[in-house]
Amino acid sequence: MSGMVCGVTSDPRKPWWLLPNLLSLDAPLVAVVWLCLFARTWGVSYHPTHSYVLLGLGVWVLYVADRLLDATVHGDSPRCRARHHFHRKHWRKFVGAAIIAAIAALVTVLMQSPMRIFSYLIVEGLLVAVFFAIATFTAPSVDDIPYFKNIVAGIAFAFGTALVAHVYLYDRGIQDLLMSREFHAFAVLCILNISAIDLWEHASRHPDPEVQASDELSLTLPLTLLAGASLFFALQAEQHSSRPFFYAILTGSALLHVINRMRARFSLEALRVLADLALVAPALVFFSFPST
Repeated sequence: MSGMVCGVTSDPRKPWWLLPNLLSLDAPLVAVVWLCLFARTWGVSYHPTHSYVLLGLGVWVLYVADRLLDATVHGDSPRCRARHHFHRKHWRKFVGAAIIAAIAALVTVLMQSPMRIFSYLIVEGLLVAVFFAIATFTAPSVDDIPYFKNIVAGIAFAFGTALVAHVYLYDRGIQDLLMSREFHAFAVLCILNISAIDLWEHASRHPDPEVQASDELSLTLPLTLLAGASLFFALQAEQHSSRPFFYAILTGSALLHVINRMRARFSLEALRVLADLALVAPALVFFSFPST
């Protein structure tokens, strides 16, 4: 860890609303919320509480590892933000807590999860391995948007979230998960969420209006397509239980679009928090529908 060159910001004071991002708690919150949505949508009859704990711990460990890795490998890059500075400053505490969390997650998998979860974890492990390989061995330019890395990250996040619900559907297998519309829609939403942050940072570094307009269109077009597809899937869904899920996807897409149009009013750190909220708020839409 001594190789970390990501400097610490001169102002240690941070607003309270930034703490979840600094502590890497934002992604686990999003994952747990959408795990509940997947379980409700797919009608998982038995879904123990420890599955939510397992997912939260697993996502937190991976995000801490990613931010410590970024601070180590790419610490001199302008991409190094407040969350990296914070992890670099408190790296001993994060490493210790991550080890404990990883052990707890492993014990949960071995002692309380169904055996079939290991076949799902092999796929998730491959996705995570590819992501960390990209993060370690590639050094994208400041002017480059790491779309491939974002795609892998979004798919890995979506699959990891969905599998913790799908594994309790004993009459279905991995292929059913990989082919499900719910997984596809959520994966695209995750990819766009991650890419949005990179595009906003890219636009902030370029005062050229044409570059900013291009970055906005790069996000607006796929968000519009995702929103249209979600509405189509919701209206086409034969089972009413699937409709709230796609309306939630539609809501997340719309919120990201609004943030994208209003991004000039907010700091980059505030945009990150708003992007997280854009993935949590759709749960309100989901649960506003009566359960069936």
